[in-house]
Amino acid sequence: MANQSSRHDSRTPRARALRGDATPAERRLWRALRLVELPDGHFRRQAPIGPYFADFAHHSLRLAVELDGEQHGQNLGLRRDARRTAYLNEQGYRVLRFWNHEIAENLDGIVETILAAVAERAQRTGGNTRNALAQGIDASVPLPPRRRSGGEGTGGGRI
Repeated sequence: MANQSSRHDSRTPRARALRGDATPAERRLWRALRLVELPDGHFRRQAPIGPYFADFAHHSLRLAVELDGEQHGQNLGLRRDARRTAYLNEQGYRVLRFWNHEIAENLDGIVETILAAVAERAQRTGGNTRNALAQGIDASVPLPPRRRSGGEGTGGGRI
């Protein structure tokens, strides 16, 4: 896919730099998302999509997750976010937005919302997102989460 980063993509160094400068909320959500097995691929952090970098993107399901700090609540931030969301929607992405403080206050609820969107989009495509996108089917929300069980680094099955 043209939107996905690769070793030869000129945006890769910028994406790496953004990953290194992740906010505490982005790091916390990333740790939670990594514990969940997802259909048809996985989320990528600071994923290039056109001129933008989505905080998290599942390219196969055309799902983007954006975490917003307080600067996003100001006029300029709101306008920029509206343009960004419109662009991502035009590219077939469903955009989920959350405030940074929501990650601290309700991580489990945020993850459940994201998984619901993943499941809906996967279900609408019948597990074959590329075919659905080619046919113009909106691939949009949730399958129940499949969590890794036991073992080191799994968080004991709790997100």
